[in-house]
Amino acid sequence: MKRIFQSMALSALVLVGLVGCDYDSRVVKDTNPVRVAEMQRSLRDLWLGHIYWMQHAVLNNALNSSAKQAAAETEVLANAKQIASAVTSYYGEARSEALFTLLIDHIAALKEYSKATIEGNTPQQDEALARLASNSDDIAVFLNGVNPHHLSKDTVRGLIAAHVAHHVLQINQYKRKEYAKLDETWPMMRQHVYDIADCLTIALVKQFPSQFS
Repeated sequence: MKRIFQSMALSALVLVGLVGCDYDSRVVKDTNPVRVAEMQRSLRDLWLGHIYWMQHAVLNNALNSSAKQAAAETEVLANAKQIASAVTSYYGEARSEALFTLLIDHIAALKEYSKATIEGNTPQQDEALARLASNSDDIAVFLNGVNPHHLSKDTVRGLIAAHVAHHVLQINQYKRKEYAKLDETWPMMRQHVYDIADCLTIALVKQFPSQFS
């Protein structure tokens, strides 16, 4: 299972390029570039916040710092709510809550994997990885459901699976105290969540061009 996620991490950026989900100003030429840029920046900041606070939750979990871990997890949940709320004006409150639930499941499975890794519990690691894979599928189905013409299931599944693979890699590096490698992992994680944000931005602009005019 671990090798599957690592493979996805390497292939996801290729997949994004093939399906045309790169951030390309040409696809939004009839909209207000300022409004588009604002959405892009907002989503990038929110997804960056997700990996920032998850990193702190994982680090404090590895260091057995319960108070700091609890504080970081509070921020993780608040950030997930913000990500879900960012699409409320487009998809409505019910769908925003559904996305929030999916993000909470994503976070919970990552916490489960982190705990199992620290304890050296391989069966529990595998269970967490299976849960993360299932959640990636669920997020893909959800986003394709709300935006079927501009967010394909395969694209979203590849993006989220690679995102998960980065978290898994980071957790394993904390466990092995590979701090130099962690410094290399962070820029990769950051760029990938920017890719996720940009893909979502373009999909929203294509689906709701009048809201970006």
